[in-house]
Amino acid sequence: MHDFKIWAPRTRSMTLKLKSAELQMRGPDCEGWWHLEVAEAVHGTEYGFSIDDDPAVYPDPRSLWQPDGVHEMSRVYDQSAFTWNDAEFEAKPLPQSVIYEIHIGTFTPEGTLDSAIDRLDYLTDLGVTHLELMPVAAFAGDRGWGYDGVALFAVHELYGGPDALKRFVNAAHGKGLSILLDVVYNHFGPVGNYTGKFGPYLTDAHKTPWGCAVNLEEGGSREVRRFFSDNALMWLRDFHIDGLRLDAVHALIDRSAIHFLEQLAKEVEGLGKSQRRRLVLIAESDLNDPRMVTERDAGGLGMDAQWNDDFHHALFTVLNPGPTEGYYTDFGELEQLAKALEQTFVYDGIFSRYRNRIHGRPASDLPQSKFVGFIQNHDQIGNRAVGDRIAQIVGIDRAKMAAAILLIGPFIPLLFQGEEWAADTPFQYFADHEDPEMAKSVSEGRKMEFLAFGWEPETIPDPEARETFMNSKLDWTEISLAGHAQMLEWYRELIHLRNGSASLWEARPGASRVSFSEAGKWFTLSRGEFHLICNLSAEKRRVTAPDDASSLVLSSRKGVEADDNWVSLPGESVAIFRRNPHPSTF
Repeated sequence: MHDFKIWAPRTRSMTLKLKSAELQMRGPDCEGWWHLEVAEAVHGTEYGFSIDDDPAVYPDPRSLWQPDGVHEMSRVYDQSAFTWNDAEFEAKPLPQSVIYEIHIGTFTPEGTLDSAIDRLDYLTDLGVTHLELMPVAAFAGDRGWGYDGVALFAVHELYGGPDALKRFVNAAHGKGLSILLDVVYNHFGPVGNYTGKFGPYLTDAHKTPWGCAVNLEEGGSREVRRFFSDNALMWLRDFHIDGLRLDAVHALIDRSAIHFLEQLAKEVEGLGKSQRRRLVLIAESDLNDPRMVTERDAGGLGMDAQWNDDFHHALFTVLNPGPTEGYYTDFGELEQLAKALEQTFVYDGIFSRYRNRIHGRPASDLPQSKFVGFIQNHDQIGNRAVGDRIAQIVGIDRAKMAAAILLIGPFIPLLFQGEEWAADTPFQYFADHEDPEMAKSVSEGRKMEFLAFGWEPETIPDPEARETFMNSKLDWTEISLAGHAQMLEWYRELIHLRNGSASLWEARPGASRVSFSEAGKWFTLSRGEFHLICNLSAEKRRVTAPDDASSLVLSSRKGVEADDNWVSLPGESVAIFRRNPHPSTF
């Protein structure tokens, strides 16, 4: 027995296509829902819907299983059939976490969830606590980043489908790893989105970079909001996901008295309490608005954390000085990196040249553990013309400095796959649009975008070419090579230092103290019992020693010399000191 339901408030008739049968559904009810119970429908039964006089058969917008792709019939999926054995698992609090972002299709040669299970021991040995999956919701074509999802309740079949995701989460929990899932609620992909056939999921009252906005406040928005809230709850409840990363929430246009994100935060909190689980929501937002992560009772939206682009931009431009373009034009000084480390946002109500307006609001009264910091992520690598990584751009020595700043710093650290061994493989933008005209448009658009920055068209990888996707797959044999192995050990030491030091989880306002010299190209960061000294110059630099008696615990290069007054560092190096415990007196 299966109860088929579909929200279609504007239709006159709804036909359920079930194998060779055509069954008229009952409805719509007062809320626009059509219903029909079918005794013979079981797990694996194919079905679809026909609307009014339209002869086409459409998949279910809430389909849990699309084994033949997003254009084809849906299949009934029994959520209760999987046997879980993770009842004893408990996620670590976000302030104590180290997040590692992966793209399932490129993380392993096979590009599946099942093959990724074989890498879980590697991640736990590295010290990772939370594994963040780029979107796995079904999208058109064989390959893509996942941000063009259209069957949002179904797992992309080439990754293994819904059962594979459950196997992956179950295995990760067995290793002590939490799973975060990237979800996209600000738009649907351009191909395979049939929601508009059924109801007003989009509205032309607002525009976004992807076209019409998701309908969160116009007529019919109640069920549209339920669609996305139910999707979030499904991942957390039925797939045992521990938290969601919400893509580009600044594109969720909602002037309702209760913002969609506030509603979602309340519902997720309720689910977590009922299941006695620690569930989290992490937002991606470029608004620099601290209300995103302010508690709901204090007038905020109640997100648990937010990505901090200002930290990335400030760090990247310090490591890679020179002409800047786009949003990097607002950055490039050590003073800005110091401000990010001490006060979270650089643009906190000051003028932005890039935006040509005042941007942001101060967040210095909030714990910095409510913000995620990163050197690299899918956007910051993949949105470059050739998808090159930080070590290729600034060199190994500066990449080591960046890692130390990130992992000793006040933000929740996020790593992108392969970063820890300075992977040579790029992460490029790739897609597989089935419509030839759209594929051509994407390919040409990519070339035109970077032509303006001086890139030769022939050097820009074609996002529609399978080769671009294949080139983006990690090469795991690199980790045994000398230079890569050295970087991997550096990351492993830093991560284990962070995981074993409670003072590095402390991120109360004002807990980070920075000093620097723009002319001398050095800066220091003090947090808890640790003192980091960084020399960005190519020459040896002498910097004032930490105030308290300290011992050197890690350095990126040999030749660090220290006494009670001074620390001398080789060029382009970083050293980390730890305060010596004072002997007890009786």
